[in-house]
Amino acid sequence: MVTKQKILIVDDDENIAELISLYLTKECFETQIVYDGESALTAFETFRPNLILLDLMLPGIDGYQVCREIRSSSSTPIIMLSAKGEVFDKVLGLELGADDYMEKPFDTKELVARVKAVLRRFKAGASAAEETVSVKKVEYPELTINLTNYSVLYKGNVVEMPPKELELLYFLASSPNQVFTREQLLDQIWGYEYSVDTRTVDVHIKRLREKISDHATWRLSTVWGIGYKFEVN
Repeated sequence: MVTKQKILIVDDDENIAELISLYLTKECFETQIVYDGESALTAFETFRPNLILLDLMLPGIDGYQVCREIRSSSSTPIIMLSAKGEVFDKVLGLELGADDYMEKPFDTKELVARVKAVLRRFKAGASAAEETVSVKKVEYPELTINLTNYSVLYKGNVVEMPPKELELLYFLASSPNQVFTREQLLDQIWGYEYSVDTRTVDVHIKRLREKISDHATWRLSTVWGIGYKFEVN
């Protein structure tokens, strides 16, 4: 018997939450709905979802704080939902560790597609481990990026990071000194068929630099006017 993947829906609008749940249930997901931030944090521990759909404007603890709390201990994928369409709000959500961001009102079919895409990326490491004995890993002095078990070891310490941050770092480090445009990185890491703001790449590079400082022999470099590369001496 195949175990259903579990989606935690956090939204204070009951109608929207029920609609999302209906569509996801039809796609054979198991769902749980909560309507405020405090309940979301409790449900995260008890329900143990595979992915969280998180509204930003919640009573009590808002979605930003919920995301921050979850990211302090877990890399479970989070897709933020918000009526706020400003770039600042999107960037803040991504900086806090969200894996995706959708504006309300949204097309329910697109939401389901994004849920599936995020889950595929998150499960890629485990699937690779089951399908092949080879480990997808790149190593540099004081840095090991393992895509098979989705782990990063930096200066002897495990560095927690969301799936797309790790995938971006792995992709760049797998092709040292090769320059990639933002559009190429979006296509390789996000793979969306619909429009995604190239600022997303900048946000994730910024977060990576906050967690991993430049080394004497390697660094994450900006190629002005083009994109980024993992530069190796």
